[in-house]
Amino acid sequence: MQNNLRPFRWLLLILLVASLDSCQFLHPDREDPQPGPMLPTGKDLFVSANLVGTVPKVQLQALAANAGYGAFAPQLKYDVTFYKFLYKTTYQGRFIQVSGLLGIPLNTPAPPALLSAQHGTMFRQADAPSNFPATFSGFELFASAGFVTVIPDYIGLGASQNVVQAFYDKETSASTVVDMIKSAQYFLQLQKVALNKNLFLVGYSEGGYVTMAAQQAIETVPQHKLTLTAAAEGAGGYDLPGMLTGIATVPTYANPAFLALILQGYNTTYSWNRPLTDFFQAPYAAKVPALLDGTKDREQINAELTTSPAALFTPTFYANLSNPSGEPVLKKQLEQNSFLNWVPKSPTRLYHGTNDESVFFQTSVTTFARFQAAGATNVAFFPIPGGTHQSSIGPMMGDALPWLQSLDK
Repeated sequence: MQNNLRPFRWLLLILLVASLDSCQFLHPDREDPQPGPMLPTGKDLFVSANLVGTVPKVQLQALAANAGYGAFAPQLKYDVTFYKFLYKTTYQGRFIQVSGLLGIPLNTPAPPALLSAQHGTMFRQADAPSNFPATFSGFELFASAGFVTVIPDYIGLGASQNVVQAFYDKETSASTVVDMIKSAQYFLQLQKVALNKNLFLVGYSEGGYVTMAAQQAIETVPQHKLTLTAAAEGAGGYDLPGMLTGIATVPTYANPAFLALILQGYNTTYSWNRPLTDFFQAPYAAKVPALLDGTKDREQINAELTTSPAALFTPTFYANLSNPSGEPVLKKQLEQNSFLNWVPKSPTRLYHGTNDESVFFQTSVTTFARFQAAGATNVAFFPIPGGTHQSSIGPMMGDALPWLQSLDK
């Protein structure tokens, strides 16, 4: 799919550069506020918005069709102006500059809602959404469907590519989304772009997890001054201990690149600084840093690893995954980054393919069951029969988009 998209991307890039208004909106220089009890405002967090250009809806419809999303073409009704967006968020107790993509639909009949869309796991720096139109995530289509859309790159991609990805870390996942929402609201106010009162979240795979993390932060921290209308979350690893148990019991795991990314991410984000030989056998331990250097995609990384967890991990580490007392620091962190003591308040839909080989279907089953047991009344679960990790995003969006539109009143 990536190779098929490339001619469309470069055609779109040429068209945009030819018509580009080299407009950049910068925040006045000032000292960074210090992270603390008083949460930073959008004015504090906004850095700049660089105009990419305006893409006609027909070009977005062509991109959608070429990416396998042609069924959504009738929903794509608006030309969209895109900006590469820079803002600040908190990482390890300090502010760092991060990036994302902002899409504003043009000539909507009424002020649109703001929607934050969270993408799945990305390994190549070139794939970061802020590189649009040289890359295309698919979530840009929400803007053409009538939502002012923000797509965070996440920490470790885009402007923050010098930082190791904070993969499946709840705190930074939430702040990256919430801080982009706040800074985008500030920028849109400066540009006199009217919004309605609604705020939506949607995401798939890692983006499903990031969406749930942002939802929890918005619903439990009133100082953010955000009110969520609804959230749609697909195939996220919400139950990380459950995922770990699953990986320790299956003979093969289709995407070992994810395992390398989460262990390297945790090792760096939490400053454990353990040698990778604690986790991975030779020759894989020595390969991991170069495989995750941002130049290779998932398929290339998988090809250099092994789909056998028993062969990928050291015997001690692999045994400790199933041992209740093994790897206590890692397991505690996985619990803290899961959603074990919180229930959504806003209308929420969960989606998951029953044959997902990357993020096990059971993680959504157990998460939904826990929400139900805790008295959740606004959460619904939509299994996608026979759906794999790759094939389930289309059916999810086919349900989620009209649902979100129905709530945009």
